Formats: sequence, C-alpha cells, structure tokens
Amino acid sequence: QVQLVESGGGSVQAGGSLRLSCVASGYTDSNNYMAWFRQSPGKEHEGVAAIRTGGITYADSVKGRFAISRDNVKNTLYLQMNRLTPEDTAMYYCAARGSVAYSDSWSLVPATYPYWGQGTQVTVSS
Repeated sequence: QVQLVESGGGSVQAGGSLRLSCVASGYTDSNNYMAWFRQSPGKEHEGVAAIRTGGITYADSVKGRFAISRDNVKNTLYLQMNRLTPEDTAMYYCAARGSVAYSDSWSLVPATYPYWGQGTQVTVSS
C-alpha cells in the first residue's frame, strides 16, 4: 500500500523560504512522476512542480522560486520554496503516479495521480 507523508510546512513572512518533504512508503517506481500540488480554500488543486527521471516541470507561477528534487534512495520528494509571497499560501500535497502511462504534458494534472498525501499547510504573511 502506497503511503505519502508530507512535512515542513509552516508560517513565514513574505520573502522567506520553506522546504517541504514527502516520504513515500510502498512506492518504488523511481522512473514515474511524483509531484507537488497545492490547494487554497475554495479553489481547485493547482499543480506546482513534477519530477521523474530526466524531466522536471514547474507551474509558471513558481518558476525561478521553487525547486523540486527527489532522493530515490531515501524515497523522499522535496520542494524548496524561496521568495514566498502571500499568494503561495495553501495546503501543499505530495502525489505519485501509478502504473497508467500519461503524456509528459499532463505531469501537473491532478487527475493523473492516484496516490496523495494528507497535506502540509503553508501560510505566508505580508
């Protein structure tokens, strides 16, 4: 059974940084996509960044500020978030792909990820 557990969220002031972590258990497909999504109250899940061997995708809103990485030995996904703004305030979720193959262009589409963590809250104050 796949389990994803996020940590690292918190409250910071605008311009600050946070590093999110997601530990995966029961998931060994290191060549498939893992991703970070976020959701603000009343909004849909928004793709933030996705990574697989040989490919990384970022949402335009976080390019140049966020960096996704993955340690396949530790089965851990990371999201380094710099120059945070109040608009980055959201619950952040880690997600992992299953055995179904999707186009790389769908790497930030929530419906293509069957495995999700419980989320970690990020709050950025101005």
